[in-house]
Amino acid sequence: MRLVRLTARVTPDRTVTLKVPEDVPMGLTEIVVVFGPPESRPGLGNTLGDLQASEFFGMWRGREDIPDSSTFARALRERTWTRSGQ
Repeated sequence: MRLVRLTARVTPDRTVTLKVPEDVPMGLTEIVVVFGPPESRPGLGNTLGDLQASEFFGMWRGREDIPDSSTFARALRERTWTRSGQ
């Protein structure tokens, strides 16, 4: 999983077009959309408080297809760390 922050304009006909970076692999993917004015998002900080204030903290909470969101998030982190350490 990779987080890419993009800004897009919602058109009068309620559509959004996104152009992703060249290094994003082609194929099926999941996209999470957060609606809000760009100036309302937190700065690119690196503290726990910055993470907790972000729109991504708790993003899996309450999903019926993920019974334990903490375990799910921990497993994602472990897989990412394992791949990056090879």
